[in-house]
Amino acid sequence: MNSPTEEPTWLRRALIAFAFIHVALMIILPFASVIAQACSDGFATFTRTFGSRDTIHAIKLTLLIALIAVPLNTLVGIAIAWGFTHVKIPGKRTLLALLDLPFSISPVVVGFLFILLLGKHGLFGGWLEARGIKVIFAFPGLLIATLFVTMPYIAKELIPLMDGRGREEEEAARLLGAGWWRIFWKITFPEIKWGLLYGIILCTARSMGEFGAVAIVSGNIRGRTNTLPLHVEALFQDGDLPAASAAASVLAILGIVSLVARTITDIKAKAKSKN
Repeated sequence: MNSPTEEPTWLRRALIAFAFIHVALMIILPFASVIAQACSDGFATFTRTFGSRDTIHAIKLTLLIALIAVPLNTLVGIAIAWGFTHVKIPGKRTLLALLDLPFSISPVVVGFLFILLLGKHGLFGGWLEARGIKVIFAFPGLLIATLFVTMPYIAKELIPLMDGRGREEEEAARLLGAGWWRIFWKITFPEIKWGLLYGIILCTARSMGEFGAVAIVSGNIRGRTNTLPLHVEALFQDGDLPAASAAASVLAILGIVSLVARTITDIKAKAKSKN
């Protein structure tokens, strides 16, 4: 017999069934349809798609942006988290709110902001052009846009961890003569490593899958400024649905890998907190 505070069995089962149906319709079915469309002509579609120079360039460009953006944002995220938790900063709440700007502003708006700042007729465009520096519709613009939209992920993961662990061990080590690097590496890092890895995974997934801001600043130049998400959209606009699905399947697989990695790091982090 159910207690007065317990939901009826039929209600619990209905909610669970609804959740499974929702996940199947919103996640599993679209993913399966992409894979099915990509495999409709067998491996010929994959061979044709990934044998294309434009596709290969899009993959290389996407990986290059991630390889630069993620380490930079890792360093910046650690520095921001350390500053917020170890330094008395006036207006800390306001700064924390500003840290959420990349989450709250549309990526398309972000792209337009960078065009207004760094474009040919932008605020700094004339200065850059006079020195032969091309940012918009070139690799630097793609990197800057990606850095902006992925910047908060690592910092937002680390700030609660550093803020909640206390500073007694660090202060004791400092009194014993340990330097800041030794304190961070021996005391702080072991406590935040799983949160840091979780933030890196989120940052990597977002940097490789970013579309809106990159689409605005790239100019969609095939073989030059098209990342893999932009290349998928270009193939779709060409009406080549099998090729678009084949290219999109790479992003889908990367998403699954990042999801598995996030789950593992979350489990490790919870186990660490219990210990």
